[in-house]
Amino acid sequence: MKRAADPVPVSAALGPTDRDLLEGVLAAQPRALAKAITLVESTRADHQRRAQALLQALLPHAGEAIRIGVSGAPGVGKSTFVEAVGLHAIEVGHRIAVLAVDPSSAVSGGSILGDKTRMEQLARSTQAYIRPSPSSGTLGGVAGKTRETLMVCEAAGFDVVVVETVGVGQSETAVAGMTDAFVLLQLPNAGDDLQAMKKGIVELADLIVINKCDLDPLAAQRAQSQLESVLPALQRRSAHWTPKVLVASALTQQGIADFWAEVGRFGEAMRASGELQARRRAQAVSWMWEIIEQALRDRFGSSPEVQRELPALAAAVQQGSVAATVAARRLLTLAGLD
Repeated sequence: MKRAADPVPVSAALGPTDRDLLEGVLAAQPRALAKAITLVESTRADHQRRAQALLQALLPHAGEAIRIGVSGAPGVGKSTFVEAVGLHAIEVGHRIAVLAVDPSSAVSGGSILGDKTRMEQLARSTQAYIRPSPSSGTLGGVAGKTRETLMVCEAAGFDVVVVETVGVGQSETAVAGMTDAFVLLQLPNAGDDLQAMKKGIVELADLIVINKCDLDPLAAQRAQSQLESVLPALQRRSAHWTPKVLVASALTQQGIADFWAEVGRFGEAMRASGELQARRRAQAVSWMWEIIEQALRDRFGSSPEVQRELPALAAAVQQGSVAATVAARRLLTLAGLD
């Protein structure tokens, strides 16, 4: 059977510098890994062309890791939990990469990027790699290039990749669309927080962990019972996995081994049913469309004709003299998108 031609032969575009970078990533060299991720995250057009060629070359080496998304309200202990899980995973023979997304200031645009400090023990391990990234205004609790960074880490041989989100809310669910297991952390006394999140994010969770149970064991047990009673009434994300509610304390390591065992059972169930592969294929296509949509928005915003006409048309729409649909069509035409 004749093999279909490569529709995007960008791997041939790798220059000598990027070929060395490719070899360094595949050899799991920390410096090469950091440089590759920085290249992927760059917004420069020439860097993006190089990054696309590098990602295409890395693609055959990616996809073997278990991808875990971790979210939860600020203060729930996400970083401490991720560090505890990471140390346990290393202890049982895994290599772990942590992609930690920090919120960017709406005023200055800056980020603290302090996750390595919060995961001091894990950061010292040669079997771990921690990459903080700013959200830079990207919605969904992740950074704009989290998917690409995840692929680079997988190609470097990390068989566990954890994506830690900014925080939880109605929009911080994008991580569920790029990972295998979506983990939601809760506090023992978080009834109001759960109500604030509504049911949407709970329906996406494959595992729910009541963290910091050492603060109030009885409250943690009550929260576990309440969630277990609510889950059957919610729509399940998977037909082959029933979400579990666990109790843990990242600070004292309580429940961490049980959590990791559940992650293993989740992976086995999803692989056996074929749902893991199907989910990843759907995520890849969704990723493609997101890139296209972003590129179209960038093209629209960078059009000189749009920039010239936009203020007057926006004012006319605001005043009610031009219909919003008419103004939108005019701007799309000016951008060459209609």
